[in-house]
Amino acid sequence: MTDNAGQFRRIGVLGGMGVEATIALMQRVFAATAAEDDQDHVPMIVDMNPQVPSRIRHIIAQDGPDPGPVLAQMAARLETAGAQALAMPCNTAHLYASQITQAAGIPLLNMPALACAQAASGLAAGDIVGILASPATNGTGLFSGLLAKNRVKAAFPADETDILASIRKIKKLGPDSADIALLEREAAKLVQAGAARVIIGCSEFSLISKQVRSSVPILDTLDVLTDAIIAFSGVQAKPAT
Repeated sequence: MTDNAGQFRRIGVLGGMGVEATIALMQRVFAATAAEDDQDHVPMIVDMNPQVPSRIRHIIAQDGPDPGPVLAQMAARLETAGAQALAMPCNTAHLYASQITQAAGIPLLNMPALACAQAASGLAAGDIVGILASPATNGTGLFSGLLAKNRVKAAFPADETDILASIRKIKKLGPDSADIALLEREAAKLVQAGAARVIIGCSEFSLISKQVRSSVPILDTLDVLTDAIIAFSGVQAKPAT
């Protein structure tokens, strides 16, 4: 048994977007930590708030309230509660990152930015990275802009109707084999379009990312965030397999 009380830095999680994705993040952080006892794990404060206004309604349908103020309030609460960094297992919600960082004086471990930097690592300028994410995220240029900063290009599915329907269905009923098959088909099309790697950029799709087969490497943004949380907190990570 070890005694690490106060040794590790505390992570504040803006959760509930969606609920299962937030739980999946916590499970991945737990599974990736080399621990002999409870005290060896990442200290986390989780604001599980499924009532954050819909990002899809605000961005795509444009008939819903702005989620930014609610996310800013969550960030401020987490900082007050003792969080030393923020994490958010929802890629689309990072469109409101500026409101979050303005509300809190602690860093946001920016999941899509970290994932795009990792996806571009080792690629040549102008290479292509495929994106499987919410149309709400893709339509704003979040991933394409972040990849451009790393000198590579983004490619998206030509028709995102089925992608959006799958996200909504997973939120309601959970994922199934049809969702896996959809992602595999769309990943294959992105590879045909020249993608050297594919980013899973939606936390609903992260729930099945390990089951998606592709001829090129697949990078799950939730895994990238998991690694960033462990590194920031200072706990010991399990050796890479």
